[in-house]
Amino acid sequence: MKAEEFVKEIKEIHKKAKVVLKKSQEEMKKYTDKNRKEAVEYKVEDKVLLSTKNLTWQIRNRETKKLIKKFVKLYTIKKIISENIVELELPVSIKIHLVVNVSRIALY
Repeated sequence: MKAEEFVKEIKEIHKKAKVVLKKSQEEMKKYTDKNRKEAVEYKVEDKVLLSTKNLTWQIRNRETKKLIKKFVKLYTIKKIISENIVELELPVSIKIHLVVNVSRIALY
């Protein structure tokens, strides 16, 4: 008898915890979405600029890092892999992977 009552109490506590969790998740989502902007939809053959944020081939001298441009050259999107990942047509001289995240490009 006591075990059944204990199980019922635990189930009630679990239900209440789920409700509280759902409310807090909705509240966090509301504040997160407040500053979120619409995602840019890229298409094949779009022209984009490539970010230099993590490109070490662009940085020749550490002292002049702040003088380097934020974006380099115009490249074409070759293939859309997912909404967050695109494949670019890059020259052979650039030794980075052809597939990049959309956070590393900007629409021209």
